[in-house]
Amino acid sequence: MVATTTSGAASLTAIEELAKTSPNEAISKYEAILGAPTSSGSPDLLTRETALVKLGELFSDTKQAEPLNALIRGAPAALANTSKAKTAKIIRALLDTFAEVPDSLPLQVQVCKESIQWATDEKRIFLRQALETRLAGLYHENKMHAEALALTAQLLKELKRLDDKNVLMEVQLLESKAHHALNALPKSRAALTSARTSANSIYCPPYMQAALDICSYFYETLESYATQEDKRAIQALKYMLLCKIMLNLSSDVNAIVNSKLALRYAAPEVEAVRAIASAHQNRSLLEFEQCWTKYKEEISNNPIIHHHLTALYDTLFEQNLLRIIEPFSRVEIAHVAKLVNLPTAPVETK
Repeated sequence: MVATTTSGAASLTAIEELAKTSPNEAISKYEAILGAPTSSGSPDLLTRETALVKLGELFSDTKQAEPLNALIRGAPAALANTSKAKTAKIIRALLDTFAEVPDSLPLQVQVCKESIQWATDEKRIFLRQALETRLAGLYHENKMHAEALALTAQLLKELKRLDDKNVLMEVQLLESKAHHALNALPKSRAALTSARTSANSIYCPPYMQAALDICSYFYETLESYATQEDKRAIQALKYMLLCKIMLNLSSDVNAIVNSKLALRYAAPEVEAVRAIASAHQNRSLLEFEQCWTKYKEEISNNPIIHHHLTALYDTLFEQNLLRIIEPFSRVEIAHVAKLVNLPTAPVETK
């Protein structure tokens, strides 16, 4: 068995190197390992398990959603001789890789539901709960907030009985995000407080602590995610910049963006917030409108940033109009619109 395992490890290492130059050929070799019949000369169990995970990662790297979907669906059968704990770990790892494939949310929801059904049929309670937590997160990402809340409510009842604080904290955080997306702010704050209370009574992994902190402690979250090289660091940076703008500290934005830590996350999303900060500092509605048009996708994709920037624009608009009309008892709307460089219709509406 030792010789077989050593041979299998060497084979996997060779395939990993091949994947760097010829991904399709590497995929074929991984599939050959998984498709080999069980016999004395077949790859050992550890080699099969590793090949399964590596194949999933390769599908994710090459952005192949459908093959990855098929791989996850076939994983339970491929892991028939693997221990329950390890099977759960591998299935969760494969679902993690799916998150890196763009435009795959509907497929992720579908395969997650099928995995939940399999876990239910096999009476694997803890795996089912972990997968349902993931599904609630996918619902939230897919803007299906009512479905996310229905699922978290069901999970919270189970988890409180089992006293599983780790998963409980994660579900409470998801509940807070879903309530916030629906503008139910008191419920969102209550769920976040519950999540922090759960976190205080257990060891909280750094990535979860960062997820809790992103609701208020943005710089600490940015540092934590940056240490783990987590792509969510850019979200923490955007929220920190947004706070500076909302607090009328737009002049601080450039200093933060040009800091050593923030420079690692230079991206169109960050540039969009910086442009908004410049427009706000100049109190220019025209610049604000131009930023909104230029960075429409970056602003609209994040509901929190979109909501606050819409409110900020309305406030800036009103302040500009008041400053112009305050000295006069009578004004001509067309002239006011010309002064603020905007069409007459929105000025008249205000």
